[in-house]
Amino acid sequence: MNAKDQQHRALLQNIAHRAMIERGLLPDFSAAAVAELDRMQAPAVAPNDGSVRDLTGLLWASIDNDDSRDLDQLTVAESLPGDTVKIRVAVADVDALVRDGSAIDEHARHNTTSVYTAAEIFPMLPERLSTDLTSLNFAEERLAVVVEMVIGADGSLQGSDIYRARVRNHAKLAYNSVAAWLEGNSAVPQGIAAVNGLAENLRVQDRIAQSLKNLRHVHGALSLETIEAKPIFDGNQIRGLEVEEKNRAKELIEDFMIAANGVTARYLAARKFPSIRRVVRTPKRWGRIIELAREHGFMLPDTPDSAALDKFLVTERAADPLRFPDLSLAVIKLLGAGEYIAELPGDTAMRSGIAGHFGLAVKDYAHSTAPNRRYPDLVTQRLLKAAIAGRAAPYSYVELDVLAKHFTAEEDAANKIERQVGKSAAALLLESRIGEQFDAIVTGASEKGTWARLLTIPVEGKVVHGFEGVDVGDRIRVQLLNVDVERGFIDFRRVGSSRH
Repeated sequence: MNAKDQQHRALLQNIAHRAMIERGLLPDFSAAAVAELDRMQAPAVAPNDGSVRDLTGLLWASIDNDDSRDLDQLTVAESLPGDTVKIRVAVADVDALVRDGSAIDEHARHNTTSVYTAAEIFPMLPERLSTDLTSLNFAEERLAVVVEMVIGADGSLQGSDIYRARVRNHAKLAYNSVAAWLEGNSAVPQGIAAVNGLAENLRVQDRIAQSLKNLRHVHGALSLETIEAKPIFDGNQIRGLEVEEKNRAKELIEDFMIAANGVTARYLAARKFPSIRRVVRTPKRWGRIIELAREHGFMLPDTPDSAALDKFLVTERAADPLRFPDLSLAVIKLLGAGEYIAELPGDTAMRSGIAGHFGLAVKDYAHSTAPNRRYPDLVTQRLLKAAIAGRAAPYSYVELDVLAKHFTAEEDAANKIERQVGKSAAALLLESRIGEQFDAIVTGASEKGTWARLLTIPVEGKVVHGFEGVDVGDRIRVQLLNVDVERGFIDFRRVGSSRH
């Protein structure tokens, strides 16, 4: 391996560290946090006072990325009479070890999220915690907060509850292999076949997840599909970008997590607890979305309507599946970013002029299912455990309001870091292709500049010449002018309209 090969990963790691510091995030844990970790031991699995149920015998399994080690959730189904099914989602009890105000907690509160860059992951919690002591690892007994939901055949919620429990992961499964099996493209994965009854349980989970998704779409959830590219390394040399696609197993987990987050929000509201909600306000550029639809021969109403928008998206996905991710990306940019808000008991999102989560077509949504990698979820878990135990809320509305603004700002910083390092990785790939021309789609257009993403390579850059008169969603042809690996800059010149 030559010196340049060795430099690729190290260069991106240095860029990532610098980006963390420049954005005000902490790339490393403090000496006090490391000392806390050294003293830490796994918590007692449960007191025998009835406050923690023993559910270790259920067919719990985790489904996550192939390389995931911080396992936040397990799921299991139980068929009930009358075509109803009880779905349980177990969420790792991170609060059992990460105490509010501790040095580890302060680090997590500051960064608010794990940051996943092209070269290095900056975990919100030390790895020994998030991948071992609190992770719902295979064959380990762990404490969890369980969200229980009774789902009707049509995907409607018939009843719900939340409580603490002991659980055991009977199978560590991966999205791609589970999806290939569910979709009929491969044999049952070995991890499923090894557990008696698990295959049938997962098929029930899949059926219920699909019904949950279908009902959400009836209410206007958006059928969005974007392209997410992950750098592929050969040793320390970056060789390409691999596109991560949606599949049936990812949808299963996504649909259960959306449902569980809704139950969580309503559970806290019913007990008069303040909470932190995740919201996407009504679209900031609905007028441009109307224009985009009109360009495709579809008429949208003058006022934001998620059901009408989804009908347009479904129609376009069927008509042009290869280009649909580009249209999705344009719509997502025009919808605007999500944010965290604090909510008082009895207050409604509508009263604040916020329509819940526009893209998911849900009005009650509290992040709660990933406390190992998102601090808002850890805050929500502390609220839930207090509500379950009948204690007072551990946070006031004023404290949650301050936290919510902080979470929104730091999540934005984390996203920018991930994008910046991703662009540096892309710039490394494109260094040898300066002067070449590509078809692209405009992904951003504002006073700050115009951006476009290439259609053949999932890379986004700035259009520095010829951007006049273009808007989000337009297809253009660009020439690669320059790259700056250190700064993550990729510059294009518009040379005409897209050929496709």
